[in-house]
Amino acid sequence: MKRLLTVLSLSCLFAPVSAMAADYDLDPAHSQVGFSVKHMVISTVRGEFGKVSGTVTYDAKKPAATVIDVTIDATSISTHEDNRDTHLKGADFFDVEKNATITFKSKKVDAAGKGKLKVVGDLTLHGVTKSVTLTVTGPSAEIKSPFGKTVMAASATATVNRKDFGMTWNKAMDSGGLLVGEDVTIDINAELVKKEAAAAEPAAK
Repeated sequence: MKRLLTVLSLSCLFAPVSAMAADYDLDPAHSQVGFSVKHMVISTVRGEFGKVSGTVTYDAKKPAATVIDVTIDATSISTHEDNRDTHLKGADFFDVEKNATITFKSKKVDAAGKGKLKVVGDLTLHGVTKSVTLTVTGPSAEIKSPFGKTVMAASATATVNRKDFGMTWNKAMDSGGLLVGEDVTIDINAELVKKEAAAAEPAAK
């Protein structure tokens, strides 16, 4: 009996430890936040934000424990057309002088099939906060970069109505419909770099 207890104790001691949640930083150099919206009903205009930062806490065995916190610099908006970008930064749309940042903070995360997550969170845009659902593909498995960093990636999409965030500017078309669509599709591609655990300090003598 004593021998059995000893074996069980050793088994517990050397049993594989389950994966724990890890923290990641969004890599702004290899991540993109883009959007698209209908123009004059018949075409699509695309744009992006050049400055984005954020953190993710993720455990592949417990996706529901995922925590996402992202900040976007609204002043970095670009549709590759200066006059349009100036209009978008003004009071008719993002009003970046008063609302310089866009944030997303997750509230609930559920598995949504193999390699998929459904993320519900608060999107604060133009000074208005609304609940938005992201459909996420990934995260991928971790890999080691040639520079020694541990990296994974994910992509996400969502559709929001800009009027819900107080962006109501528009013009009616003579042929029917509106100059600028109300539904905006958001597309995110994120590369995430794992935060390395800090080295333990030597014990005081």
